[in-house]
Amino acid sequence: MKAIILAAGYAQRLHPLTENKSKALLSLAGEPIISHIVKDLHKINDIDEIFVVTNDKFYNDFAAWKEKEQFHNVEIINDTTTDENNKLGAIGDIDFVIRQKSIDDDLFIVAGDSFFTFELRDFYEFYLEVSSDCVCVAELEDMELLRRFATAITNEHGIITELVEKDPEPKSNLGVYAIYIYQKETVRKFRDYLSTENSHDAPGYFLQWLYDKKDVYVYKIDGEILDIGTLDSYKDAQERFGE
Repeated sequence: MKAIILAAGYAQRLHPLTENKSKALLSLAGEPIISHIVKDLHKINDIDEIFVVTNDKFYNDFAAWKEKEQFHNVEIINDTTTDENNKLGAIGDIDFVIRQKSIDDDLFIVAGDSFFTFELRDFYEFYLEVSSDCVCVAELEDMELLRRFATAITNEHGIITELVEKDPEPKSNLGVYAIYIYQKETVRKFRDYLSTENSHDAPGYFLQWLYDKKDVYVYKIDGEILDIGTLDSYKDAQERFGE
């Protein structure tokens, strides 16, 4: 299994903090957010390579971070973009890494700005149980927050039956987070998805396209995933978990 950590965004809503620093490299609970993710992924023995995809603006920062942390099996990938105007989008970045590294394996995908209080290893164990694509979800009550997420409806088996990315009137309180595990045959479908005029942006759009083509299970997290998208939410996270 391979893993991709998405860290090629420009996080304009977090300016000035992220004008010259990737959101994934902001400190939380004693270290960069991305360091927490890598340490969690290292607990999953089947993951043999972790690819951090970033942009040209922050590539050197991530290279310095990797050298300092001395993480094994982590490779920094430069998608060569320089700003919001030429960015590839999250789905575009996933496809970029798949093609650059010739990935033909099961794939664990995590947003690089995710801070969570559950174990990724538990999500992986769930994936092994269902033997199918799966995604992390949580029940959310904040309607404004739900509008910024993909929201899902499932059947009694926990399989997605309806999913809408950024629905202005969400029909479900089940928020879908950017933490996925896709089977090898699904990884091959990213080219199919991008061969038409589908969105290259939020990774939930790929899931919205996928769920009626094959079973995708939801994993309800036992803990929290923090959406650190604004200065206020970052400050709140620091107050709760430390800088």
